[in-house]
Amino acid sequence: MVIEYEGTRYSGFQVQDKGATIQGELETAIRKLTSEQTRVSGSGRTDAGVHAAYQVVSYLSESSLGLEKIKGGLNFYLPPDIAVKEVHFVAESFDVRRRAISREYSYQILNSKTRSPLARLQAWQVPYKLDIKLMEQAFKMLEGEHDFIAFASSLGPEIKKTVRRVNWTRLDVREDRLIFNIEANSFLTHQVRNTIGTLVELGRGTMSMSEFEALFEAKTPGLAGPAAPACGLSLVRVNYREPFGS
Repeated sequence: MVIEYEGTRYSGFQVQDKGATIQGELETAIRKLTSEQTRVSGSGRTDAGVHAAYQVVSYLSESSLGLEKIKGGLNFYLPPDIAVKEVHFVAESFDVRRRAISREYSYQILNSKTRSPLARLQAWQVPYKLDIKLMEQAFKMLEGEHDFIAFASSLGPEIKKTVRRVNWTRLDVREDRLIFNIEANSFLTHQVRNTIGTLVELGRGTMSMSEFEALFEAKTPGLAGPAAPACGLSLVRVNYREPFGS
């Protein structure tokens, strides 16, 4: 399934002991619709407060319901800040996380001294004057294969390699909005938010370009940053080699 969510009130995607989660809401809706107790898997685990326009999830089901009834039924039971956009039948062996070849994120900054009530849940308000050209130049440097360990907040025992391949970056400027777009084969924990936080430091003049470049040589987790707030980050696409169901 492809789902969309506004992550403000959630403690992240993955089920936790405390707090509402996207996974938890999905599993509850499935149980109400099909009476099945099942586990939902996601293509990635977004953090607390992070949004998604295109998150891919899967679960095992023996229900005889058709695709449209599954979509309509789940949307009936889900809260208004989560929606099922697409439903597909796939092979039981399909792994939504490992089959993904890349993921795209966007991060939105409101570069204004005046807050925007309408944008406050989906953009980080940065009131400082920013050198946008310098930020764009540094953002472009991320493209290619690099060791991004300095941009990771933490490394769990399951993380064996910290080299990632960034396929492309793009900065869109729309009046007082800066939208940073990035695609990579995968991302380390808080990699995008630490990247944006570092770019803002560069843009406001509290970090030099040489200091930014030195981050690539550093091998210390969490050296980049500070992390930008979660509110501005959205997962916008998960890419696969083959269409769902093929």
